[in-house]
Amino acid sequence: MTDQPRRGRPGKPYRRPRKDPVRVLAFEALRAVDERDAYANLVLPPLLRKAREAGEFDGRDAALATELVYGTLRRQGTYDAIIAECVDRPLREVDPPVLDVLSLGAHQLLGTRIPSHAAVSASVELARVVLGDGRAKFVNAVLRRIAARDLDAWLEQVAPPYDEDPEDHLAVVHSHPRWVVSALWDALGGGRAGIEALLEADNERPEVTLVARPGRATPEELLEVLGEESGVRGRWSPYAVRLAEGGEPGAIDAVREGRVGVQDEGSQLVAIAFANAPLEGEDSRWLDGCAGPGGKAALLGALAAGRGAALLAAEKQPHRARLVGRALAGNPGPYAVVAADGTRPPWRPESFDRVLVDVPCSGLGALRRRPEARWRRRPEDLDNFAPLQRGLLREALASVRVGGVVGYATCSPHPAETRAVVEDVLKGRGRSRAEDGGDPAGVTAEWIDARPLLPGVPDLGDGPDIQLWPHLHGTDAMYLALLRRTS
Repeated sequence: MTDQPRRGRPGKPYRRPRKDPVRVLAFEALRAVDERDAYANLVLPPLLRKAREAGEFDGRDAALATELVYGTLRRQGTYDAIIAECVDRPLREVDPPVLDVLSLGAHQLLGTRIPSHAAVSASVELARVVLGDGRAKFVNAVLRRIAARDLDAWLEQVAPPYDEDPEDHLAVVHSHPRWVVSALWDALGGGRAGIEALLEADNERPEVTLVARPGRATPEELLEVLGEESGVRGRWSPYAVRLAEGGEPGAIDAVREGRVGVQDEGSQLVAIAFANAPLEGEDSRWLDGCAGPGGKAALLGALAAGRGAALLAAEKQPHRARLVGRALAGNPGPYAVVAADGTRPPWRPESFDRVLVDVPCSGLGALRRRPEARWRRRPEDLDNFAPLQRGLLREALASVRVGGVVGYATCSPHPAETRAVVEDVLKGRGRSRAEDGGDPAGVTAEWIDARPLLPGVPDLGDGPDIQLWPHLHGTDAMYLALLRRTS
């Protein structure tokens, strides 16, 4: 097969497109995120594993594919604004697969050190493989326009001036939906420097942090296995070890054996502060009321075992409860896992000495790890989660004995999902028990100052609750309130 020859010149023989396994895999991952609402952290690992097993990838290929996927997702808003300047139609009229190829190309041009000619050439070849020659010409034309400027020059053109519209300026420059910028700014407070630092941190690749589960492994043992070039102690958690860039947790024996897990240091700090909160009387019965997928439950189980306490891990969804069971397998102390709804629990009131509920939320505190979530969430999600969050906290307070401790945690910094929930429940406000399973009669509680439970960790807020931040602590934006039941 040959192309039609040009007039007066001999026709060039048709050249089949060259398949680049790295970019084809990145494209497939983006399509899964777009078409199936999948999460990149769930889609990408099996794709990478399959490519390695087929002999198509080495470590450098896997690192590049990972950067292309996550970098494109994080900067999607910025790249959309730039691509919109370079096409002759609204972006909604551009086929999604074409837009994915353009976004991958834009990231290579504006967000990596790949030379411009190589980024354009590789993207056009990808388009020929996955879209066909006709649409590859369109991709080529658009990417050549994008390549004419660097990122700073493009941002000057597509972002409104800060003085005219601060939130829209930050939304385009830092690739967050405008409402998310507003929500995070409300939660953080302060001026421009703080919110810009937070948004920039959201766009950084998060470190892989491991947790050496007490009684099963130690950070010292893990560091000895990893060596100085591959591992370093965590910043705040006594059980944390940070993995060097490009390190693969699945290649570590202790991870495969369950003695070590992958867990953000913010999540570790929540578990540590909860476990160390002072209580009155016995301390032998612990409950993790929202345990899936099991990382925090595994650390709690290990901490409980060190004190002779037993952990019950409850998770509403049966498939997530099975994940919790796998995470807890081999725990040195007694534990049980049940599939149960924390708003309508099967256990009796006042059954536990400690109860932690890490409630479902908007996930605004974990946008580094799940960059696609910023484009899926809507402002109304803050209200939609509210009844569930209040119901879980009310039942947690009913499930703990008088003098026992309840921890309310969430991976969101927004007051509507954090302090407002706790204050409403303490004051008896919110929906009725019949509506959302909450407000058990006669339960009262008082705040515990959580800040002294994390000595050495700065910038925890005004208290008595704790707010962690990506730009201040290098963690997800975890929130924790600790309460002691008083009647």
